[in-house]
Amino acid sequence: PRSYRYIGLHPMAGKETSGLASSSENLFAGANLVITLAPQTEESALIEAREYAGLMGFGRITECSAEEHDKKIALTSQLAHLVSNAYIKSPTAGAHRGFSAGSYKDLTRVAWLNAPMWTELFLDNRDFLLAELDTLMENLQVYRDALANGDAAALCAALEAGKRRKEEVDGI
Repeated sequence: PRSYRYIGLHPMAGKETSGLASSSENLFAGANLVITLAPQTEESALIEAREYAGLMGFGRITECSAEEHDKKIALTSQLAHLVSNAYIKSPTAGAHRGFSAGSYKDLTRVAWLNAPMWTELFLDNRDFLLAELDTLMENLQVYRDALANGDAAALCAALEAGKRRKEEVDGI
């Protein structure tokens, strides 16, 4: 028998910096919170967690199993960190000043990461992360092939498909 109540919480909020100097009183304002449920999750703990989340300013609260959480964050968090970290390694990245705007900043922000921590997270979730990485690499190959072949129709079709998918995902 346990003398404590445990409930898994994952605030979907953070910064690329760490430490007290990086703290923010409104970090969770409007942010998503994922509650991972287990068979032993007590309803009273769930109620308290929702109440505390409201007090901390969280927006949407989602409940799911630990496995569903791991599968989804492989795409929404871990792959983004991996791509950002790989992207910034371009030999031309050092000459971006004066040529970059929001898209560059958005894509590279999370490359500034805690490598030991993210290594552990990636390895702990390697199966789901590998599946997402394989899908990304397959999709990138379509763009690469179209560019290499000078195939404007294939490139345009791939770009249109991505745009449509974004609209579907966002419910537009």
